[in-house]
Amino acid sequence: MVALHKKAGWSDKKKNTEEDVSLSEMTTDDLLWGTNTVLEALRKNARSLGELLIQKGKAGSKIQEIIDLAREHKVRVRFIEAERLPVPRNCRHQGVVARQTEAELLPLEELLEQALANSDRILILDSIQDPRNLGSILRSALAAGFRSIILTRERSAPLSGTVARTSAGAISHLRIAQVVNLVTTLELLKEHGFWIYGSVVEPSAPSIYSTDFSGQLGLVIGSE
Repeated sequence: MVALHKKAGWSDKKKNTEEDVSLSEMTTDDLLWGTNTVLEALRKNARSLGELLIQKGKAGSKIQEIIDLAREHKVRVRFIEAERLPVPRNCRHQGVVARQTEAELLPLEELLEQALANSDRILILDSIQDPRNLGSILRSALAAGFRSIILTRERSAPLSGTVARTSAGAISHLRIAQVVNLVTTLELLKEHGFWIYGSVVEPSAPSIYSTDFSGQLGLVIGSE
């Protein structure tokens, strides 16, 4: 197997930079705001939401219900300052903004069940932060025969319109899940018979062109 490598930790400054880039990728077409609007979206189709932004300091029973529903449905929740909410000026957002995703996110268990039923190979993307890079990878993955994709939930580009456009429509043909703990996910895949391969930049690692990728496999591609 190609060796997996462990990445070093990230500084708070780096995290803030990543969040700023992520927020800058939003357009109002991707967003829902207001407590009632976001609450209904969570109740009716939580899979259509990729992220929930809550203004720091906001509280109340409805805000808490929104947060609880988001966490129940594995929607990423972030708490940010009011001036960083990416909404039009003077709109009544009530401290709650949700980002719609360009592809419905599946629970990991459902994706795994379908992958096993269809003998799919699985591509695991670890912290791919540039949306154009992510879109290009998804386009290439579909062309290479992958149908199932696992993304890390933190430090990954959202499935925005930029990703969808760069993927040239590939995103609509893929099954995608987001996970919090990549190590646990890889262990689960191995328990179900998947061989895990990791891409590394090391001269001693076997070339992808000489590696036998037949059978059930998961291929891990790390961050930029």
